[in-house]
Amino acid sequence: MLSIERKDLLKNIEQSYAEGYTYLVKITAVDYVKTINLIYILRSLDKNQDKILEVILDPADLSVETITHIYQGADWYEREMQEMFGIKIKGRRAKRLLLEKWDGKGYPLRKNFEWGKSYEKE
Repeated sequence: MLSIERKDLLKNIEQSYAEGYTYLVKITAVDYVKTINLIYILRSLDKNQDKILEVILDPADLSVETITHIYQGADWYEREMQEMFGIKIKGRRAKRLLLEKWDGKGYPLRKNFEWGKSYEKE
């Protein structure tokens, strides 16, 4: 796994694509309370090899740039990161929510989320 700075994310994604990692397997996040880490799993079908990039985010500034202009399939994962972890994805064009009936501002995959608590919309 290659840990990269947030500012270098797009450069690393573009470089990986140019190296033949043209398939986006997954984007996910892990809440470590003090940080939230974004994990990008890319695959080179020609090399039959995966590349894993990790971006460590401070909970005070949970934002990254979209990669949908490189991997169109990133849209679904980015929407999930926004709704489930509260990560702001800059530059996303699609604003449709995954959870259409979600009426809360809490983020269900964060460790501080309290199930059963009433959350108000942001």
